[in-house]
Amino acid sequence: MSFQRFDDPAGGGDHAARLADLRGQMKALGLDAFIIPRADAHQGEYVAEADARLAWLTAFTGSAGFAVVTETRAGVFIDGRYRVQVRGQVDLTQFTPVNWPETRPSDWLQEALPQGGRVGFDPWLHSRKEIETMEAALGGSIAMIAVEANPVDAIWQDRPALPVGAARIHPEDLAGESAGQKRARLAAELKAAGQAAALLTLPDSISWLLNIRGSDLPRNPVVQSFAVLSDSGQVSLFADPAKFSPEVRAHLGNEVAILHAEALPAALTDLEGPVRLDPASAPEAAFRILEAAGTAIARGPDPAVLPKARKNAAELAGMRAAHLRDGAAMVRLLAWLDAQDPAALTEIDVVRQLEAFRREAGIIDISFETIMGSGPHGAIVHYRVSEASNRRLAPGELLLIDSGGQYADGTTDITRTVALGEAPQEAVAPYTAVLRGMIALSRARFPKGVAGAHLDALARQFLWSEGLDFDHGTGHGVGAALCVHEGPVRISRASDMALEAGMILSNEPGYYREGSFGIRIENLVAVTQAEAEPGRTMLGFETLTICPIDRRLIDLRALSRDERIWLDAYHAQVREALSPLLEGEALAWLDEATAPLQD
Repeated sequence: MSFQRFDDPAGGGDHAARLADLRGQMKALGLDAFIIPRADAHQGEYVAEADARLAWLTAFTGSAGFAVVTETRAGVFIDGRYRVQVRGQVDLTQFTPVNWPETRPSDWLQEALPQGGRVGFDPWLHSRKEIETMEAALGGSIAMIAVEANPVDAIWQDRPALPVGAARIHPEDLAGESAGQKRARLAAELKAAGQAAALLTLPDSISWLLNIRGSDLPRNPVVQSFAVLSDSGQVSLFADPAKFSPEVRAHLGNEVAILHAEALPAALTDLEGPVRLDPASAPEAAFRILEAAGTAIARGPDPAVLPKARKNAAELAGMRAAHLRDGAAMVRLLAWLDAQDPAALTEIDVVRQLEAFRREAGIIDISFETIMGSGPHGAIVHYRVSEASNRRLAPGELLLIDSGGQYADGTTDITRTVALGEAPQEAVAPYTAVLRGMIALSRARFPKGVAGAHLDALARQFLWSEGLDFDHGTGHGVGAALCVHEGPVRISRASDMALEAGMILSNEPGYYREGSFGIRIENLVAVTQAEAEPGRTMLGFETLTICPIDRRLIDLRALSRDERIWLDAYHAQVREALSPLLEGEALAWLDEATAPLQD
């Protein structure tokens, strides 16, 4: 059975009728508007089917965005990644795409409700920071109303059940530290800060802390749960007890109590403070429960977020090993693809073949829905092929392959853009500019304290010089055998988080020409110590991804000497690392694909 499904991602349905039903619920509640986020109570990018309210209501399936519905308007707010996709998914007679963050929801609401009004929201689905930002922007002209019951849930008659996926142990030799050591380390931090406990709401933080992995969500091996970590190192874990086998319970030990998820509100009421809550990720509802109980709240970051982002030696070793096997699977796919007649293949054919090679390499799951965008589909940044959209490949086009695997020891995410036959000439200049930006970031050396915002322009400079750009961040954090998108670090103009040794990020500049093609080249990189003069700390990047880059699309005249040296050295590394894992046609293809550049 395939990991990836190819049915209609929105699941079909009468979205106009659903919108009308929601407006009926809003009227009954005395609301002039209601906000429907993509996120669940854990502020997750990937949500269970039971929490996919935005997709159910609007048909939009992107991993970021939200809708705001009034009596006469329904705006679907999307960023630059989804502006093509949203128009192909939502009923444009009912829903209006809104470019966000260029248009703030507060400005949209003040235009839609010029006389003021009441805007409802589910306090479990929004963070305290999100609500405070909205209220400040509205300036008191419009009231934000927390609802006790979500009106979308009230009209969703066939809503799926919440997942009860089995938890499993993440071995200590891969984690590099026992769960007890992690709990003690974070508890000592709480005690030193004078905080009695911390509420953890991010499932990847909890899974990392307890050295467990889960199967509640496709693609993300986390246990959907909440947890309270006390300053003594004890943990109350709020999740369906059915997820935990006797073996996993024994691994968790007596210091971890498993409680039903429904017990969380009462447990919060009973806590003695100060309790640390992260306003950027903890639900608004949790703040309200503690405030109503008179419990002191200490605002602060999730205590696991930064330790999780700083991978230790064992986690880095696991990631390297996973990328080696994944690189061999990718080479087998690219060699197979070059040997086929493109016109005999569809996008789904290539997705299935790649998954077959990754299964042989040992994946537990794919790390996200494979993006297999041929021709104009490549310009849809997060394109997901379905039976309805499936397109036959064509010679002379580009194929954008963005994919990854979840292995027991690591998580991969790689993008390669390849020419199907002869390279289209109009793609050569932007492809070369994207490649040069990727190389510039790969070669970067920078002092301690530099953030992703400082590095983002390195990847865009050659596109900018030609009047081009891309509407997504250059890089996101990646977990070690965890979520393929991991906070808090990013390479983006919006990120002021300093990079630190051990952090793993993607390096993925791109270019997209709507209706024609898309280009993206992505490697994962680990932040490492770099050589520096005495008294100064410098950092750089180690490239983890091991796979050739298509050279048929490169304008070699545009490459500098240093860029050519980097690319030849990278390909030599790829050839040396992967040759022992390949044979036959795949090995011959690898030798040719990684040969030194020649004019």
